[in-house]
Amino acid sequence: MPESKRLVDLVQSRIDEFLMSRDSIVTLIGSDLTPLMDFSRQFLSGGKRFRAQFCYWGAQSVLAADTGPHAAQLEAKTPADVDCGRGAASTAPARLEAVVSAASALEIFHAAALVHDDIIDNSDTRRGAPSAHKLFESLHENEGWSGGPVTFGRASAMLLGDLLLGWSDELLDEGLDAVADRPSARRARLEFNHMRTEVTAGQYLDILEERAWLAHPESQLLDRALRVIVYKSAKYSVQAPLVIGAALAGASADQLSSLRAFGLPLGMAYQLRDDLLGVFGDAAVTGKPSGDDLTEGKRTVLIALARERLDDRDRVILDAQLGDPTLDQGQIRALQELITASGAVERVEALITAKVAEALTALETAPIAGATRQTLLDLTDRVTRRAY
Repeated sequence: MPESKRLVDLVQSRIDEFLMSRDSIVTLIGSDLTPLMDFSRQFLSGGKRFRAQFCYWGAQSVLAADTGPHAAQLEAKTPADVDCGRGAASTAPARLEAVVSAASALEIFHAAALVHDDIIDNSDTRRGAPSAHKLFESLHENEGWSGGPVTFGRASAMLLGDLLLGWSDELLDEGLDAVADRPSARRARLEFNHMRTEVTAGQYLDILEERAWLAHPESQLLDRALRVIVYKSAKYSVQAPLVIGAALAGASADQLSSLRAFGLPLGMAYQLRDDLLGVFGDAAVTGKPSGDDLTEGKRTVLIALARERLDDRDRVILDAQLGDPTLDQGQIRALQELITASGAVERVEALITAKVAEALTALETAPIAGATRQTLLDLTDRVTRRAY
């Protein structure tokens, strides 16, 4: 492995290598399966790689605490840089390969979740380009096949998401198989399995809240929206990657507990910022239409807080228009202004600040390598200060 490569490049290289190994399996069946591989590569290229970075730095926070060769082997200058070092013990490169494989598996899992999420939300764009189901829909239209392109697109994208989900497991196992420390490998696998169950449950809670919110007292809506954040996003975006990387590195129970205490509030702050982006974000920055969460009917913390302060008339307007896919730009702007006037944006910003403070308090006392603390501070700033 080259001596000093960016983590994002290591992850992309590992993903590309894995896809190449699966390409022969898929295309051997028939050339008409080529779109599955092409679209997989498209959705697995680029991105911020936050989950991969948290996984790597979770491992680094444990390994760099050693005074032995692992620290020199994995020392890095920035959150995205990995220094593979010279003269390190022979076990260190194998451990690094396993962490990079786990980080890459998390990115493939994330891609699978996004493909499925776009189908569920009827979202036609992702990162400024067509979503998977729209790509398959266009393929159907261009080829002039029989039947409806929309049905074909959604069914094909569902299968692509399933394929990516299975591949994330396979890539993780490839990394874990190379780890000599079997208890650590088993712990990392259990953490990954736990994450997968929780995020699926969180996705169900998300669609449930969009449809069942009227069946619950007004006083419960904020807590229910916070529950969605925890299980759909916070745990799998930040907490689980940290813990999976740390478990793979042989973390103690105290280290895992501290990283959980840091990762959960940070993950919540990350998603709260994302909720603001989903309503007010610039499409050129987010890659999604401005107000996308409004047309999709997301019952987020932002919406729950807005409803608390709106008068009856404005609350009726919000409830009636939220989730209407035919909203035009004027109606979206009116809803944005309504939400802003309620004070909900300031209250979400205050929640983000509070959650970041909670995370930093946990990080300050965490029994991890001091050298990685600043890197985790830098990542904290990056994931919670995204512009919209």
